[in-house]
Amino acid sequence: MAYNLEEVSAKLEIQDMLYRYAQLIDAKEFDKLNEVFTADAHIDYSAMGGSKGNYEETVTFLKKAMTSVFPNSQHLNANMQITLASSENITEASGRIMCYNPMEMLVDGGPESKIMMCGLWYLDEYVKVDGSWMMKTRVEEKSWFFNM
Repeated sequence: MAYNLEEVSAKLEIQDMLYRYAQLIDAKEFDKLNEVFTADAHIDYSAMGGSKGNYEETVTFLKKAMTSVFPNSQHLNANMQITLASSENITEASGRIMCYNPMEMLVDGGPESKIMMCGLWYLDEYVKVDGSWMMKTRVEEKSWFFNM
């Protein structure tokens, strides 16, 4: 299937936004997640043991969990299956994004730690807001855990 220039641009812009999400999570810059999520976003991390809720609830959860339990992490995205809602005036899309995620996990509150790894899929809905692609919905789908 051949893509037109607008379709190629949309897919690349969405990929860049998804890489920015991973960068912000791993850098623990949770207050900057408004760069990638809409204000009314619904985020469901419950399949992997996390929170489920709106943007503000998610940021609160991440600040607590990712700093007290997981001091270091790497979110590696691959197999980005991005589907555009239309090929004209593209403003909506969906995605199924593979994530491989090794994380340092503190044991019993630290200072000892171990490496935990998980594999998951992100099931996303994207919208274009003021010329930028953002996530309106993100739902995790569990694939596997190792050393949990």
